Amino acid sequence: MPDTNKSIGLLYEMAVFVSVVETGSFSAAAKDLGVSPSSVSRSVSRLEEQLACRLLERTTRKLRLNEAGQAVYQRCRDMRGAAEAVLDVSERINPKPQGELRISIPKAIGHLLVHPFMPEFLRQYPDIDVQMLLEDRYIDLIDDRVDLVIRITNHPPQDMVGRKLIDIEHVICASPQYLEQFAPLTHPRQLREHSCIFLGEQPKDRQWTFHQGTQNITVEISGRYAANHTQVRLDAAIQGIGIASLPYFSVHQAIRRGELIQVLPDWRFVTSYTGGAWLLYPPNRYLPAKLKVFIDYLTKSLSRLPQIPPALKKTDHENRASSSK
Repeated sequence: MPDTNKSIGLLYEMAVFVSVVETGSFSAAAKDLGVSPSSVSRSVSRLEEQLACRLLERTTRKLRLNEAGQAVYQRCRDMRGAAEAVLDVSERINPKPQGELRISIPKAIGHLLVHPFMPEFLRQYPDIDVQMLLEDRYIDLIDDRVDLVIRITNHPPQDMVGRKLIDIEHVICASPQYLEQFAPLTHPRQLREHSCIFLGEQPKDRQWTFHQGTQNITVEISGRYAANHTQVRLDAAIQGIGIASLPYFSVHQAIRRGELIQVLPDWRFVTSYTGGAWLLYPPNRYLPAKLKVFIDYLTKSLSRLPQIPPALKKTDHENRASSSK
């Protein structure tokens, strides 16, 4: 009589084996499953060890099923088909979005961009609970048991499904009161004469880089105040402590209200925190309803946010300063 516990313990390995056969390689299967190639290799090896037979003939260029592998593959494919049928039944019986969502988001984006939309989401979907993990460190979806992650990058990982939510651009700005004490800034090198408010987590945070046409200029700045929190730097700039580096999504309202003025608007300020904010999740043919509705809701909500223009027009303050030269 078959050992039921043993067969249940091999269900994951069987599914991985089917993916390897159908994609043609460990790396392709890993991409499809959202895991590492080494993890896929270990799963197939465990299956072969438990069955006490070799299933795949490995060459330097491709994988080939042997006779035993053909027989095992057919049965494993039937097993996966049964699992997919169960999921289909589940969707038909209970299509209502429900359950817990664990989402990893960088602190500033979570606080200033995502959180404002969460009350309405929770009202629309009363059966979904959300746990937001506000962390700037790298999060592994599998190891950290999260459903979705938002990362700032220009190169989203190929083994994940991604939706670009918004472009993250940074600007430097200061209060009108601070700027009135100095001559107008027309070139990034003049920042050396100012007190700058910066991130302060690593030495390169003191190096501000600017692009204009074919020019790339990096300036070593200094200042009396550093803070690794966007809201703190924003408040410090409004209070007139100095010139701050800030993501545009955090500062556009203060600029519109006249509390802050963008400095050097004709130069593009670039940091390692510049790029697209991507919503990432493992590839999955059967995406749970709770994930579907959240992804659609957040994508639609953030699409309405203002994007930084190529260069903000000079403010009245700067025009007055230029005309007085």
